[in-house]
Amino acid sequence: MRVLDFPSTDFSKRLAKKYGYDEFIIRRWVNIFGEEEAAKLVEGMEKVPKYIRVNTIKISEDELVERLEERGFVLNKTEVPFCYEVVEEPYSIGATPEFLMGYYYVMDKSSCIPPIELNPKESDLVVDMAASPGGKATMISMLMKNKGVLIAIEGNEERIPPLIDNIHRMGVMNAIVLRMNSAKFHNLGIKADKILLDAPCTGEGIIHKDPTRKWSRGVKDILFCTSLQKQMLEAGIKSLKPGGVLIYSTCSLTPEENEFVIDWALKNFEIRLEEVKFGEEALTKIGDVKLSSELRKAKRLYPHKHRCSGFFVAKIVKGEDPNQETSS
Repeated sequence: MRVLDFPSTDFSKRLAKKYGYDEFIIRRWVNIFGEEEAAKLVEGMEKVPKYIRVNTIKISEDELVERLEERGFVLNKTEVPFCYEVVEEPYSIGATPEFLMGYYYVMDKSSCIPPIELNPKESDLVVDMAASPGGKATMISMLMKNKGVLIAIEGNEERIPPLIDNIHRMGVMNAIVLRMNSAKFHNLGIKADKILLDAPCTGEGIIHKDPTRKWSRGVKDILFCTSLQKQMLEAGIKSLKPGGVLIYSTCSLTPEENEFVIDWALKNFEIRLEEVKFGEEALTKIGDVKLSSELRKAKRLYPHKHRCSGFFVAKIVKGEDPNQETSS
């Protein structure tokens, strides 16, 4: 797979210098989105609001909002269920008694969308293939009403303790934590109703949280992540029951980690896409590369348009088993 690159321009050089980016990132954004949109994106990345996600396992939305407002916090409900923008905070939103008791999770608005699109049910067996630190995993459990089974996988041993800590803090009782390489999960023979793959990525969409990503990610990182993403996605598709749903998401803006990966999957597996409700249509043409029109059902979120981290979400449905008997 090739990584797209484009010629530098005076505009891309000026924009990169102004905001401290590697010009490689900016010239790609300029050519993919256009000068005006790229400038707005870069500016929007500098001022993404802070959000929290209510944990209804432990408290109702109304009660939590009332308690935090009594402490001087100002919250705005967003278009995403259970998610509130922190408009004003008299002190850190991560330092309240309510936070320590697991009444909410400090979590970007975009990160709430994959669990919602997954729509897990109380009787489901659900797998989170890259679970730490646990924001999405604990939200999945919440949506399952703490019933069913959630397998939370994490391959990095150092990331296990924060995952377990958050599972405990949020009152999750239906989850087991598995330390393994998710790309080999299908070898266990477990078949899931729903799978979340919030894939490891270069993180272009969370530059507002980690400004070092303005210059610390390049072609090698994109190639490494893309290879890993394909391995994990293949394992996820193989681990789904026929008719099962897999949500693929990243906090990256690079087409190679998003549209290219899903286009590859559409060509190689018996899957289809379903419409994601939040965001705007994913890309079907980037430079001289044309991709499946199915990708319009996947969605992108942008800092300057949606006031959140840059994000990509695709909803994959596995084809029914042609050998499976159907009841008359």
